[in-house]
Amino acid sequence: MGVHLIGGGFGRAAFAPFTAEVQAVAAAKGVDVPRVAVVTVREDAHPGHAGDLVEALTGDGAIALDTRVTTVGLTDLVDPGVFDDVDAIVIGGGLTPAYHAALEAGYDVIRTAVQGGTPYLGFSAGAMIAAERAILGGWRIGEVAIAPEETAEDLDEITVVPGIGLVDVSIDVHVAQWGTLSRLIAATEAGAVDGGLGIDESTVLIADAEGLRIAGEGSVWRVFPGTEGVTVSSDRAAL
Repeated sequence: MGVHLIGGGFGRAAFAPFTAEVQAVAAAKGVDVPRVAVVTVREDAHPGHAGDLVEALTGDGAIALDTRVTTVGLTDLVDPGVFDDVDAIVIGGGLTPAYHAALEAGYDVIRTAVQGGTPYLGFSAGAMIAAERAILGGWRIGEVAIAPEETAEDLDEITVVPGIGLVDVSIDVHVAQWGTLSRLIAATEAGAVDGGLGIDESTVLIADAEGLRIAGEGSVWRVFPGTEGVTVSSDRAAL
């Protein structure tokens, strides 16, 4: 199985490895058209974001996928049954705390499916909640600003909760575009997380049996505590 974490943005190169894996997994099971659960949590259950995800996954319809879309409102819950009898799972982006609340009852179902070989794609919020220790948002630690307020996800204090547990490091997204690297650095320095990875837009971090690799247009930023403070480095996607 592969866990594909996209930092936002709809560059096709970030979605292509997931689509290829889904096709291979489905073919191995004798399924001609892969069945993909696509879940989004949006204000008024607006379907537009789900449509954007489907277009990116299918290359604007060039690739045949049986996309099974579930869209709920910001205060609604997602029935874990939507993940039954599918060949892949896609969790979209938006308000990360709303995704966490909507999907928390299904975390065990998702984790079991992925452990059983079902590929997972998390886009923005879907990437953040995939971690064991999920950063939901926030822009301050105490009275100190540590990230742009507009990236706070409607939270004040930085908030870290148990996530799905598909990767063992915390994730932040839209890093180069929104300036969220500072949140990951500050959270690590404060001990709120044990380090993590920040993913640029139109960039995917893939975790599978072969280890970690990057595809797309941007970088993945590594943030870990060190003996002399927080260490930051970056790896560029292979274009």
